[in-house]
Amino acid sequence: MLSRIAESMFWIGRYVERAEDTARILDVQTQLILEDATIDADATCRALLSIMGIEDAYEPDFEVGLDLVLDRLCYNPDHSSSIAASLAAARESARRARETLSVTMWEAINTTYRAIPSGQFAALRSPVVFNWARERAALINGTADATMVRDEGWHFLVLGRCVERADMTSRLIASSALASGSDSGWTSTLRACGAHEAFLRTYRGLETERRSAEFLLLDRLFPRSVVFSLNRAEQCLINLEAAGARAGFQNEAERLLGRMRAELEYRSLSELVADLPTEMERLQRTCAMATDAVTRRYFSGAEAKTWTEVSH
Repeated sequence: MLSRIAESMFWIGRYVERAEDTARILDVQTQLILEDATIDADATCRALLSIMGIEDAYEPDFEVGLDLVLDRLCYNPDHSSSIAASLAAARESARRARETLSVTMWEAINTTYRAIPSGQFAALRSPVVFNWARERAALINGTADATMVRDEGWHFLVLGRCVERADMTSRLIASSALASGSDSGWTSTLRACGAHEAFLRTYRGLETERRSAEFLLLDRLFPRSVVFSLNRAEQCLINLEAAGARAGFQNEAERLLGRMRAELEYRSLSELVADLPTEMERLQRTCAMATDAVTRRYFSGAEAKTWTEVSH
C-alpha cells in the first residue's frame, strides 16, 4: 500500500475517534459544571483545557469559562483540539485516500463535514451537538465496518482508531479524577463511554471510583477500555507485518503499546488509582511515541501529526 494512503487511513481513524471522544468528555464535564453547585467551575474548566492540551489554561490572565471551553474544544474549526477541526481533518484525509474508500464511507464523512461550513454545526447547542458528533462518528465507523475489505487499509484505520481511543479514554478518566472524586462523577463518566449498563452487569450495580476506573482501564471485554484498545492496536500491527520476528520486536510501536498494556494489567489496581492523572499522562505519552514509531516505519518521508502536548 502507498504510504500516502496508509497515512490517510490511519488519521481518518484517529480524527473520527477524536471528535467522538471529545464530545463524550465535554458531555460529562458540562453536565457536572451545570448540575453540581459544589464544583468550582473555573478550576474544572482550567483542568479540562489542560488535559485536552490547551497550554495556556493556567495563565493568570487567561479568562476561563464554559463558553471558552466550548469554543476551543467544540465549535472553533481553527483550533486543532476542537470537534469541528477533527471532522474537517478527517474529511481532508478521506479526500487524499478517496480511491480506496467505498462511496458510502466517503459520503458519510463528507456529509458530516459539510455541516461545519454550512453553519449547521455552529447552530447546535449542547448537549445536542455532543449527541450529533457521537452519532455521526458511529455512522462513519459503522459504514467502514460494513463496507471495507479487511486489508492493509482497514488495519491502518482500526490502528488509528484504537490508539486514539486509548489516549482519549485516559483523558476522560483523568478529567473525572480531577473534577470530582464523587461516585456520581464516575457514573457520568461511565455513561459518556457508553459503559454504564455493561459496568452494572459486570459489578452487580455497585458503583465506586475504584471499580469504575478498573472497568474503563482494564476490562478485556469492553471495547472502549484502555486495555482492549491497546490489545486491538497490537493485533493490527501484527497483521501489518509480513512475518513476525522470532525474537524481540522489530516494530517499535508494537513494543511500546505492548509494554504499556502489560504494565497496566500486571500492576496492582491500588497503585494505578492512587494517582490516576499521572498514570494517564504516561499513557498519553506512550500513545504519542507509538504514533511517531508508526509514522517512521510505514509513512516514509512523513512527519507524525500532533494535536496536543501532554499536560504537566
